[in-house]
Formats: sequence, structure tokens, C-alpha cells
Amino acid sequence: MRYLDRLQPLALLVMRLALGAVMVGHGYHKVFGGLHHHAQFVSSLGLPAGAAYLSSFTEFFGGLMILAGLFTRLAAFAICIDLGVAIWKVHWHHGLMGEGGFEFPLAVATIAFALMFFGGGPIALDHILRGGGTWSKK
Repeated sequence: MRYLDRLQPLALLVMRLALGAVMVGHGYHKVFGGLHHHAQFVSSLGLPAGAAYLSSFTEFFGGLMILAGLFTRLAAFAICIDLGVAIWKVHWHHGLMGEGGFEFPLAVATIAFALMFFGGGPIALDHILRGGGTWSKK
């Protein structure tokens, strides 16, 4: 199974693309049109309204950074915190499964958690900016 090890960069790329797409999708409507509504919702949870701006920009711009593989570990950390708070304040009381449950945010947070430790991989801007060479293992 050593031949599968050569595909690890591809696996990290797929993880980044999935996480980034989900986060950009969730953050887009908040940043571009729903920021005030989101701030009211976050305030209703007992959190400061400023946390809504932080979560919205984390979701949208963090998702873009994850897609590009730029500051991947930092963006993944911020997204992991964002989703942890969402699970705690919004989804937990609905349980794991079903409508409003925390199964989806938990799965997405798990991808972010893994990227915190593995980084964006060799098919990422992080790797190019560090002066990395080819993405394949020899």
C-alpha cells in the first residue's frame, strides 16, 4: 500500500477544497447581505454582537484561505474554533443527528482540526511561498 502514500498530497487538496467550499458557502451570505441579521442572532445567543462579525469573516475569508492553501493552519484553527462555538451555542441541544443536530458541523470541524496538524500539503500556496519544489514524493 506504499503507492497510496504518494497520493497524500491529493487527499489534503481534496480536504481543503471540501472545507473551503463549505465555509465560503456558509460565510458568503453573512458577509454580503446578512451581517446585521447574523449579529442579531449571535446576540440572542448571549454572545457579543462583534462575535458575529468575527465568525462571518472567519467563515468566508478563512474558507478562501483554505481553498488557496494560504495560512492553512491558522485558517483551520480559526474555523475549528468557529465551528466549536456553533456546536456549543446552536447545535448541541438538538443532539447529534436530525434537524439542527451537530453531525455536520462536527464533521467539518474535524476536517479543520486535521488541517491544523497536517497543513495544506504540497499542492498549496503555503508550500509554494515557502519555496517548496515539486508536490510529488519521490
